[in-house]
Amino acid sequence: MVCLGNICRSPLAEGILTHKLDPEQFLVDSVGTGSWHVGDPPDKRSIAVAAGHGIDINHLRGRQLSVNDFENFDHIYVMDQSNLADVLALREKSNSSTPVTMILDSIFPGENVDVPDPYHGGREDFKKVFDMLDQACDKIAERLEKRQ
Repeated sequence: MVCLGNICRSPLAEGILTHKLDPEQFLVDSVGTGSWHVGDPPDKRSIAVAAGHGIDINHLRGRQLSVNDFENFDHIYVMDQSNLADVLALREKSNSSTPVTMILDSIFPGENVDVPDPYHGGREDFKKVFDMLDQACDKIAERLEKRQ
């Protein structure tokens, strides 16, 4: 799960998908394309919205996407077009063929819909982002579990 700073959208997506999957079978992680929040916990509003749905993301810490992620993960989901471009550029440097997909393509196939960045918004913006990611992660979890 990839967003810009790895404190709002991607830790929410990581928490949601982890909550939906068997942790013995699947590893879910999140990163940012930028380095501003490496080592930082998720935004307190992301933590609160996740907690309101019984998901604890308080332990997560920000990290930056690296070429190793293309070797360590079977699929990479991005939150918006800007991050898609950054991830694809890094993937090209890594000579990887790891699939990179807009996360909302799972509910809006081929439409390249962005998950809006709630950072400069309020709690309602974080709730809306949670709901979008929850729907997308339902579809992703269904697909992954069918492969098992």
